[in-house]
Amino acid sequence: MKRVVGVGGIFFKAKNPEKLRDWYRDHLGFAVDNWGGVVFQPSGTAESVETEQTVWSLFKEDSTHFAPSTQNFMINYRVDDLHGLIAQLRAEGCNVDDKVDDSEYGKFGWVIDPEGNKVELWEPPKS
Repeated sequence: MKRVVGVGGIFFKAKNPEKLRDWYRDHLGFAVDNWGGVVFQPSGTAESVETEQTVWSLFKEDSTHFAPSTQNFMINYRVDDLHGLIAQLRAEGCNVDDKVDDSEYGKFGWVIDPEGNKVELWEPPKS
């Protein structure tokens, strides 16, 4: 029997879904469809297969990795130019973490959305 092979969607509750959808559209460039969500399509190139993976990971209950958010989850989005996006988010007045990690796994930065969710932005390493 086949088992889970990937992530089909990310779903979470919001105090003000319309405002939060607008924030993700305006600041992270989500192409929000009329039904209120986004479908991310892989680019379809052979070179992109490695960087278009989805990671599922668990953290210990007392981890501070999601702080200052108090949620039990954090969503990671792939980006093409982390430093450029962070600069743009700061210019737009978003709550951007000062920390940026650059490692063998790529570049990581964080922004807090209007409802206090910590969002991880990831620029995969160049192959």
